[in-house]
Amino acid sequence: MGWYQRISNAFRDAPVLPLDCSSRFAILSDCHRGVGNSNDNFLKNQHLYLAALKHYFQNGYTYLELGDGDELWENRSLSRIIDIHSDVFRLLKQFHYQNRLYMLYGNHDHCKKSFRYCRKHCSACHCQNLSEEMPCWNISMPPGDEAAELFPDFRFLSGLILHDTVSGKELYLTHGHQADFLNSTLAPLSGFLVRYFWKPLEAIGVSDPTSAARNYTKKQKTEMRLAAWASQEQKLLITGHTHRPMAGNPESPYFNTGSCVHPSCITCIEIQNRRITLVKWLLQTKTNLSLYVTREELYEPICIEEFRA
Repeated sequence: MGWYQRISNAFRDAPVLPLDCSSRFAILSDCHRGVGNSNDNFLKNQHLYLAALKHYFQNGYTYLELGDGDELWENRSLSRIIDIHSDVFRLLKQFHYQNRLYMLYGNHDHCKKSFRYCRKHCSACHCQNLSEEMPCWNISMPPGDEAAELFPDFRFLSGLILHDTVSGKELYLTHGHQADFLNSTLAPLSGFLVRYFWKPLEAIGVSDPTSAARNYTKKQKTEMRLAAWASQEQKLLITGHTHRPMAGNPESPYFNTGSCVHPSCITCIEIQNRRITLVKWLLQTKTNLSLYVTREELYEPICIEEFRA
């Protein structure tokens, strides 16, 4: 099966969510949450991520995560990741309770496509931190809700479609690894090589050649294929995977969220008032030298109706 068909197949049974003038979506990808060691690339931006997540929760956004949320190539245990980043999962649980949580799987967490795996590892939380008092996020949990319950019967998706009820246009969301044979069809082999071969070498500065995020040639090839699919199918496509944020235009309706593991920021896509905005969250310094988290728009918002797709 070629890359074009693999991308198309990601949307074969994809759920369709309505999008109108009142809809608010926050689309993030490639968090790569780890186990808190030197290989956990999420650690350096965890406070930025939590600040953004709290903002989106309090302002009524639906959270869409486009894959590679957890680093399960380098790490065996999802429960350990949940334990280390329990504050994140505590808040994601509240999104889920309000039916504002949709998560896709990518190549680094492709095991989540198995409902049996998710039921075993995502239905309940095994860390002691989640049994502590829940923080105040202006939400009351349902009566009798157990703090240890996480995402019961939750399904991770290969694709998601947003249907704009005003214009009739559709936005297609997937991780994007389908454009790369090594990271899709051979994902189990790539995961094995990363865990037992490239992970130790990464500690001494050797880059993983299987990674579209670190290999410029592979990154460019993957992006060209994703953009070609969007243009050929005349679909507005939003992915992650390559870690490079991109804003589409009417001639090339391909967007990329970027990632949450940039050196000094996280990037994501917001949809509000039927307008698509690529933003970044970063630390800034006040005149008194105290730090604060701020949000910046990378490009002017683009109305969905401007696209031919």
